[in-house]
Amino acid sequence: MSGTTAPRAASAVPSTDHGRSRGRRAEISLYALQIALALFYAVASALPKLITHPSAAESFDRIGWGSTGMYIIGALELAGAIALLIPVLSSVAAVALSALMVGAFIVQLTVFDGQNAATPLMLLVPLILIAWARRHRTAELLRPVRHGA
Repeated sequence: MSGTTAPRAASAVPSTDHGRSRGRRAEISLYALQIALALFYAVASALPKLITHPSAAESFDRIGWGSTGMYIIGALELAGAIALLIPVLSSVAAVALSALMVGAFIVQLTVFDGQNAATPLMLLVPLILIAWARRHRTAELLRPVRHGA
C-alpha cells in the first residue's frame, strides 16, 4: 500500500453542517438585532424621557400627558430594552414594545399630523420578527405557572 489514500466516497447521509452553520448565523444575527434594538430603546428613546430632555417634555405636554406620562413611557421602554436581552423574556418584550409602537404610531398620526409616523412602523418589523422567532421562550416562561411552581 502506498502513502496515498483513495478518494473517499460520497456519504449516503447528507451533511447537516451547512444547516447548523446557517442556523448559528441566524441565531447570532437575531441576537445582534435584539442588542441593537435594546440600545435604541434604552439610549435613544427611554433616556431622553427619563432625564426630562426638553424635546421629550415638549412632546408629552403637547400630547397632554405631561411628565407623568413621559416617565411611564420611558420606564416601559427601558424595561422592554432590558427584557429584550433576557432570553426567557425576549419574545414578551418584543410584543410589549410592539404595542407601544402601535400607540406611538397612532399618537404621531393624531397629535403630530403624521410627522415621524414611519419610525414606529419601521421598529415594528424587527420587533415582530423577534417575537415570532423567540416565541418558544414564552412557553418556557409559562411552564412554571402551568405546573404550579
